[in-house]
Amino acid sequence: MGSCFPKPVNNLSTTTHVPTSSVSISDDKKKEAMIGKHTSAGGEGIVTPKLKSFTYSELRSATKNFRPDTMLGEGGFGRVFKGWVDGETYAPSKAGVGIAVAVKKSNTDSPQGLKEWKAEVDFLGKFSHSNLVKLVGYCWEDREFLLVYEYMQRGSLENHLFKSREPLPWSTRIKIATGAAQGLAFLHTTEKTVIYRDFKSANILLDTDFNAKLSDFGLAKLGPSNGASHVSTGVVGTYGYAAPEYIATGHLYVKSDVYGFGVVLLEMITGLRVVDTNRPGSRHNLVDWARPALPDKRKLQKIIDPRLEGDYPSKGARKTADLILRCLEHDPKNRPSMEEVVMSLQEISAIETKPKEARAHKTEPTGSHHVRGYHSTHQSPLHMKQGGRPIERSPVR
Repeated sequence: MGSCFPKPVNNLSTTTHVPTSSVSISDDKKKEAMIGKHTSAGGEGIVTPKLKSFTYSELRSATKNFRPDTMLGEGGFGRVFKGWVDGETYAPSKAGVGIAVAVKKSNTDSPQGLKEWKAEVDFLGKFSHSNLVKLVGYCWEDREFLLVYEYMQRGSLENHLFKSREPLPWSTRIKIATGAAQGLAFLHTTEKTVIYRDFKSANILLDTDFNAKLSDFGLAKLGPSNGASHVSTGVVGTYGYAAPEYIATGHLYVKSDVYGFGVVLLEMITGLRVVDTNRPGSRHNLVDWARPALPDKRKLQKIIDPRLEGDYPSKGARKTADLILRCLEHDPKNRPSMEEVVMSLQEISAIETKPKEARAHKTEPTGSHHVRGYHSTHQSPLHMKQGGRPIERSPVR
């Protein structure tokens, strides 16, 4: 999000009281009041959830007591651990036996843990789609809030773009972008429109075949109703990805997600983070620096990720650049819908690289863009600072 965001961790803009008294997971009335009952709405992907109620003891056993060597990642909500459960009963099992799951354990020190936990259960408990990560179950005991998801073997898009030594091929990047776009399009076209509100490369998870699924619905918000164009809400999210109108006014539009998608697509074709203070000053913000190059064929070729070694279709790159520009339009009304984005990406995926293009691209100079150590010095937004203060996911001050 913009410079008014102080640090990308999963804090919400309003404080929710986390109960300190012990709450039994078997207390059905309290659970139903907290989680809510979802029934089929008759639309595609709207399902009655069959979520497993785990005990804390079961998840502790499944993750080997949350051992550090089972940790998959960490965010504002807490830490995520790899665990193993029986494929049918979901009872905890030994490593390598049954099915792998990802267990998100809330940070008990965060006053926002309960609210984000509930938002995850509310949204992923209601919606089922091939491009949304599957929620298997949950646990709520005393101050412990945990969520259990399907395990995504290849981790996040963020890791593949910025941390992996093996660059993603162009076709795989477009496949991932298409899958993520389909996930957003589904959310935007449900009976009660859902605005994802925190679209970023870290929240796109990949399975073995690089199929993309959206994760982390802690900031998801129901969209405008009764003919309204937007909902007004506190500004939260991750620095660099938020739409300008949201940052400036707190007005959240369905197409605010489209802006975030355009930012991620720009990261995907350049291989660069949206914000990186290790880059030269004029290049700290990827959108500001790269936007002028997108409509220019020659300049565009110089900002394409050099690790692709020219193996991408020129026509496909130009169409992708045009799509990015449309997604990044300042006025949300001028941005395409996510359904239109999906159609554009499907057209782009059908464009193949010509052998002579790869050779031609390799001859183009890239020094003006990728200075020495450019890719090796990326800094995670979790550790970036602006004006001496950490940038975090929190309300604008």
